[in-house]
Amino acid sequence: MSGTTAAAPKKGLPKKLRENLIAYSFIAPNFIGFCIFTLVPMVFAICLAFCDWDGAHAIEFIGIQNFVDLLDDDTFKASFVNTIVYTVGTVPLTLVCSLGLALLLNQKVKFRNLFRTVSFFPYVASLVAVAAVWNMIFSPSMGPINQLLAALGVAQENLPRWAAGKDTAMITVILFSVWKNMGYYMVIYLAGLQGTNPELNEAAELDGANKWQIFWNVTLPQLRPTTFFVIIMLTINSFKVYDQMYMFTQGGPGNATMTLVYDIYNVAFVNTPRYGYASAISMVLFILVLIVTLIQFRGCLLYTSDAADEL
Repeated sequence: MSGTTAAAPKKGLPKKLRENLIAYSFIAPNFIGFCIFTLVPMVFAICLAFCDWDGAHAIEFIGIQNFVDLLDDDTFKASFVNTIVYTVGTVPLTLVCSLGLALLLNQKVKFRNLFRTVSFFPYVASLVAVAAVWNMIFSPSMGPINQLLAALGVAQENLPRWAAGKDTAMITVILFSVWKNMGYYMVIYLAGLQGTNPELNEAAELDGANKWQIFWNVTLPQLRPTTFFVIIMLTINSFKVYDQMYMFTQGGPGNATMTLVYDIYNVAFVNTPRYGYASAISMVLFILVLIVTLIQFRGCLLYTSDAADEL
């Protein structure tokens, strides 16, 4: 009999299973955090939208009564309209300003990096600080903007009240939001411009195209994925706006700047909590954002397919 024996097979997990377990171990912390802090609260909020709960007494199932009550809630109606108005005013204006800044600062100009930094600074600056500065600048009585208008001949009674006026409060918040956020989207557009093909611009210029024709027919089509991303992010962030309203107007004057998220905050955490009713408003906001995003996504796909057919 031979002195050597066959080596015993190694016991343990199969190699493929070990690799999968290692991969899942890296994913697990983030996935567990997502489940605890996002998925579970979201499911609970959906269930709570059909219940009545003040946090102190037992949860009571009331069906769709919360959604029925929304139809008679004037504050909810005002916040719904204001959210749409804010989004319609903010998204295109921020898109145009950020793209214009990106095109300008993509050129070879002196102090280009300095101008890029200055343009991006409002986005990273403290919201409390810049909101306080804007409130002073646009103060109806002592603000330099109104003092300049008065010096130009505008009568005292005709001076805008900006954040203190029902007719101008939303405009003031929109202007502030555009100024604060356009630097961030400018950086995204700058990254998109770096990925465009400069040879197409040179070919169009040799064919006699002017600056506007080159931008509209050559540069802008290459920025379609970037533009789609910017529009989606701007739209979602606009529907979720809260901090600007809180710092500027607290939803006033009256309900002039009350938005859905601010209304959710008031219903859930101010005065007597109504968590079920606040969850119902959250579901309306979720459905609204979902519908708008799907429409935008569908429109982008159609636009891209039409452009591919033309090519």
